[in-house]
Amino acid sequence: MIAFVSGQVAALAPTTAVIEVGGVGMAVQCTPNTLAHLKIGQDAKLATSLVVREDSLTLYGFADDDERQVFELLQTASGVGPRLAQAMLGAHSPDGLRLAVSTGDEKALTAVPGIGKKGAQKLLLELKGKLGTPLGTSGLVGAQRAVATGPAPWSEQLQAALIGLGYAPRDAEEAVAAVTPQAEAALAESGSAPVPQLLRAALQSLNRAR
Repeated sequence: MIAFVSGQVAALAPTTAVIEVGGVGMAVQCTPNTLAHLKIGQDAKLATSLVVREDSLTLYGFADDDERQVFELLQTASGVGPRLAQAMLGAHSPDGLRLAVSTGDEKALTAVPGIGKKGAQKLLLELKGKLGTPLGTSGLVGAQRAVATGPAPWSEQLQAALIGLGYAPRDAEEAVAAVTPQAEAALAESGSAPVPQLLRAALQSLNRAR
């Protein structure tokens, strides 16, 4: 198992970071929040989890070991694969998920794209007792805030991700404004704004503007 990768950030994409390790570029799948803290040319260290399939080897990257552990525990629930587990961590912090499961907060899970009401109810039952309790008092406070208000404002996540990809703050603001109608429509329909899809749309608007 590849426990972590450490090296210079060679490239960033909407869902992927390429980390140069010993002259080899390692493509690592990351959440928008993790990507937002990476910058091309700077050194980075990501905890990783290698997912092996018959036709592929996919490396998922995380800000720390705790996030990786929760990613792997989430997949012990039936119907949860690596992509859905990553989406859950894209919407909530590890402690936010721990609190949601321990308190049976169905609304927090339905805020994740791809999880409906029945799916949330099933996950709450299957994950109960598996994720543990929030880590420490400060973690509990942060998790309570995350569950009460949902994920961080989509606009802040999106702007941070665009800046992390190398765009100027002003360009990032304009791209966020361009996809605001799409985000508002998603919020009205499902109560959540899918940041990965909005990021792709924002990048398309930036490319058209060039």
